[in-house]
Amino acid sequence: ETIIKRLVEGETAAVVTDAGMPCISDPGEDLVKMCYENDVPVKVIPGPSAVVSALAVSGLSTSRFSFEGFLSVTRKQRIEHLEEVRNNKNTMIFYEAPHKLVSTLEDMLEYFGDRRISLCRELTKVYEEVIRTTLSGAIEYYSEKSPKGEYVLVIEGKPESDEPECTIELALDMVRRIVDEGEKTITACKKVAKETGYKKSELYQMINSEKEE
Repeated sequence: ETIIKRLVEGETAAVVTDAGMPCISDPGEDLVKMCYENDVPVKVIPGPSAVVSALAVSGLSTSRFSFEGFLSVTRKQRIEHLEEVRNNKNTMIFYEAPHKLVSTLEDMLEYFGDRRISLCRELTKVYEEVIRTTLSGAIEYYSEKSPKGEYVLVIEGKPESDEPECTIELALDMVRRIVDEGEKTITACKKVAKETGYKKSELYQMINSEKEE
């Protein structure tokens, strides 16, 4: 607010960072929003972007992609994020800290399957590293070699499949079958959600609605 007040009064300011592009996974984003809310003009001078740089050297599709930022440190929220994007067919880009890297890769393998991934760090610097492998290969590699520095993870989107898309009715049939085998409804919904991409809460609500009819 102090900065905005001074800008409104006619002063000029520049947003710079010691690494990467300002405002991308950076507090500068909030300042830009406040500028527009207060009719303060904003100009950009293109700078280095880890997102685009990592995408360019990934060897994966660059025609369409989504930047997902950092995943939550809380596993529950991290899983919800992965469930939300698991059916995205476009290349996905994440940021990750070294101490969370292996656990994040394990969660990605569980929810995405064994997709291709490019792991990048220290781009354009002396110790630049780009590793192109699969999720399972990355887990094996970093289980033996301690991760260093922040990573940009570039992951291929959901592969095209010759199998027909699973409709909601087919998904509900799967839930019913698992329940008939003795499993709890909520557990059945969780299993089917993981397999089909539908939300667990959506399946659970629809199954319960059937019981009430």
